[in-house]
Amino acid sequence: MIVKITNFEENVDVPFIDYEVSGLASEQMIYLDENLDEETSVDEDILKIRMYFKDIFPFQSDVAKIRLDDFISREEIEMNVFLSSFLEDM
Repeated sequence: MIVKITNFEENVDVPFIDYEVSGLASEQMIYLDENLDEETSVDEDILKIRMYFKDIFPFQSDVAKIRLDDFISREEIEMNVFLSSFLEDM
Protein backbone atom coordinates (compact mmCIF):
# COMPACT_ATOMS: atom_id res chain seq x y z
CA MET A 1 0.00 0.00 0.00
CA ILE A 2 1.27 3.46 -0.93
CA VAL A 3 -0.25 6.55 0.67
CA LYS A 4 0.39 9.99 -0.83
CA ILE A 5 -0.90 13.36 0.28
CA THR A 6 -2.07 15.14 -2.84
CA ASN A 7 -3.52 18.32 -1.37
CA PHE A 8 -4.21 20.05 1.92
CA GLU A 9 -5.76 23.30 3.02
CA GLU A 10 -5.64 24.82 6.47
CA ASN A 11 -6.97 28.30 5.67
CA VAL A 12 -10.60 27.28 5.27
CA ASP A 13 -13.49 26.86 7.71
CA VAL A 14 -12.71 23.15 8.13
CA PRO A 15 -9.09 22.25 7.25
CA PHE A 16 -8.58 19.04 5.28
CA ILE A 17 -6.00 16.69 3.79
CA ASP A 18 -6.51 14.71 0.57
CA TYR A 19 -4.86 11.30 0.31
CA GLU A 20 -4.48 8.89 -2.59
CA VAL A 21 -3.95 5.25 -1.72
CA SER A 22 -2.63 2.81 -4.31
CA GLY A 23 -1.43 -0.78 -4.26
CA LEU A 24 -4.61 -2.18 -2.74
CA ALA A 25 -6.45 -5.28 -3.88
CA SER A 26 -9.89 -4.43 -5.25
CA GLU A 27 -11.66 -6.03 -2.27
CA GLN A 28 -9.51 -3.98 0.14
CA MET A 29 -10.35 -0.80 -1.75
CA ILE A 30 -14.08 -1.58 -1.69
CA TYR A 31 -13.93 -2.43 2.03
CA LEU A 32 -12.22 0.86 2.88
CA ASP A 33 -14.51 2.87 0.62
CA GLU A 34 -17.61 1.38 2.24
CA ASN A 35 -16.43 1.38 5.88
CA LEU A 36 -14.29 4.45 6.54
CA ASP A 37 -16.08 7.39 8.15
CA GLU A 38 -14.06 9.85 6.08
CA GLU A 39 -15.10 11.12 2.66
CA THR A 40 -13.90 8.50 0.14
CA SER A 41 -14.11 7.69 -3.55
CA VAL A 42 -12.54 5.20 -5.94
CA ASP A 43 -10.96 6.29 -9.22
CA GLU A 44 -9.86 3.18 -11.17
CA ASP A 45 -7.20 1.63 -8.87
CA ILE A 46 -6.80 4.63 -6.54
CA LEU A 47 -8.70 5.15 -3.29
CA LYS A 48 -9.14 8.85 -2.54
CA ILE A 49 -9.71 9.99 1.03
CA ARG A 50 -10.48 13.48 2.29
CA MET A 51 -9.99 13.85 6.03
CA TYR A 52 -11.33 16.94 7.80
CA PHE A 53 -9.73 18.33 10.97
CA LYS A 54 -11.96 20.23 13.38
CA ASP A 55 -9.49 20.60 16.25
CA ILE A 56 -5.80 20.14 15.49
CA PHE A 57 -4.47 20.34 11.95
CA PRO A 58 -1.22 18.33 11.56
CA PHE A 59 0.63 21.05 9.65
CA GLN A 60 -0.29 24.10 11.72
CA SER A 61 2.80 24.43 13.92
CA ASP A 62 5.69 26.78 13.15
CA VAL A 63 8.03 23.76 12.93
CA ALA A 64 5.74 22.14 10.36
CA LYS A 65 5.96 25.22 8.18
CA ILE A 66 9.78 25.01 8.22
CA ARG A 67 9.99 21.22 7.79
CA LEU A 68 6.81 20.61 5.80
CA ASP A 69 8.19 17.65 3.83
CA ASP A 70 8.99 15.82 7.06
CA PHE A 71 5.50 16.44 8.43
CA ILE A 72 3.87 15.30 5.18
CA SER A 73 5.94 12.09 5.21
CA ARG A 74 4.99 11.44 8.82
CA GLU A 75 1.29 11.97 8.07
CA GLU A 76 1.51 9.56 5.10
CA ILE A 77 3.12 6.92 7.33
CA GLU A 78 0.49 7.41 10.03
CA MET A 79 -2.33 7.03 7.49
CA ASN A 80 -0.68 3.87 6.12
CA VAL A 81 -0.55 2.37 9.63
CA PHE A 82 -4.16 3.41 10.31
CA LEU A 83 -5.44 1.87 7.06
CA SER A 84 -3.41 -1.32 7.60
CA SER A 85 -4.90 -1.78 11.07
CA PHE A 86 -8.38 -1.01 9.68
CA LEU A 87 -7.91 -3.71 7.03
CA GLU A 88 -7.14 -6.28 9.74
CA ASP A 89 -10.86 -6.23 10.56
CA MET A 90 -11.73 -7.19 6.99
